[in-house]
Amino acid sequence: MSKLIEQQRFMCAIGGMQTVVAIPKAVPILHSGPGCGTMVQGFFERSTGYAGGSTSPCSNFTETEVVFGGEEKLKKIIDNTYKVLDTELQVVLTGCTSAIVGDDVNSVVREFANEGKPVVYVDTAGFKYTNYQSHSLVVNAIIDQYIDKVYDKTVQKKKNLVNVFASLPYQDPFWKGNLEEIKRLLEGIGLKVNILFGPYSNGIAEWKTIPHAAFNVLISPWYGAEITVNLKNKYNQPYFQFPYFPIGSNETTKFLKELLAYSLEAGAELDENKANAFIAREEKAFYEEIDNLATFLLEFRYGLPNFFHILSDSGYVLGCAKFLLHEVGLVPKELFIMEQTPEQEQQKILQTASTISDKKKIEIYFEPDGGIAQDIIRKANHSGRGALLGGAWDKELAKEKQFDFISIGHPSTYRLVLTTPYIGYKGGLRLIEDIYNAALTTYP
Repeated sequence: MSKLIEQQRFMCAIGGMQTVVAIPKAVPILHSGPGCGTMVQGFFERSTGYAGGSTSPCSNFTETEVVFGGEEKLKKIIDNTYKVLDTELQVVLTGCTSAIVGDDVNSVVREFANEGKPVVYVDTAGFKYTNYQSHSLVVNAIIDQYIDKVYDKTVQKKKNLVNVFASLPYQDPFWKGNLEEIKRLLEGIGLKVNILFGPYSNGIAEWKTIPHAAFNVLISPWYGAEITVNLKNKYNQPYFQFPYFPIGSNETTKFLKELLAYSLEAGAELDENKANAFIAREEKAFYEEIDNLATFLLEFRYGLPNFFHILSDSGYVLGCAKFLLHEVGLVPKELFIMEQTPEQEQQKILQTASTISDKKKIEIYFEPDGGIAQDIIRKANHSGRGALLGGAWDKELAKEKQFDFISIGHPSTYRLVLTTPYIGYKGGLRLIEDIYNAALTTYP
């Protein structure tokens, strides 16, 4: 039985076009109705990239294509895109209408691929998946249909090279800053990094070296796991998984030390002393800033939040809760995981959540309905001053409950995010800034 969801924080499968937009000089081609690209752009805002949103080539499925099929129209769109855009990869994504009609999109794309054109096909009918799942479908399609054919098979695996899969482009507002910070940290311990998305990626040239990596790094509770499983089966690449976003010193150090140990065991040629020195230097810089907070915290100790709620995806809920409890001193109350987590993944997330605190059980809700989540918070009664980390829909609730509001997810109407990270040492400091700045704005 279908269920209406209020204040949805994710998209349908065609939102996976943002995975394509995040690859330099890759172009999504939509075989869908004319509104799909505009809908995606409206949801994510400021997300067009090289050729995304309403600028994406689209077959503009109409009643004519419903009756007679849209395969010929799609052929013209693909062919003309090569003439108009300087593109290194085209990814054709299907909408609901073309999937229902039954167009053989795969055979159309294969005609161009057989001519040596860099083009792949992904089934992203909106009624099948969310964009969290279609992200993996898009990445695997590029690897299976294109990279596997063109990568240099004479090159041996490089012991220190890793592929990173972490923040979902655009779905995570902080994805650019997060990926930049992850790349910096991994290079700091001596690894070479294929970050794959965003301005610090070398585009398709970098994607062609995916099979040369010694192993893969997955920073996620569950989304993206299908990519690392596919690479393990295809190229015999093992993977290291950290099941939430490492935020702040404690968790970032834990992440780096676990990854360092895994890398050495996997045969990476790293200088362990230099790697540990890098970690120690990052920790020192982090805690220097925390020390600088002492006077501020003493002066405002009765006017700062002492507990918080989060409405976000599982990577942020788990990562923020661990960081805010153990390094900022805020107590997690009801927490809401909003990305419509598959049931088979929920138990693993709850096991990770059980490690947030050894003093009390943290209430975790798998609730994609923002209205229901807000009602639970509205009825909760906790003493002290609260902070609410969520999306723009939650701002009025924060005002109603007299909570400090911090925008960390979609919709992000009240915040402009360019290259801000929330992951890592720098990300932890930025989150502290945002929480205490929100509190300070309430003072006259």
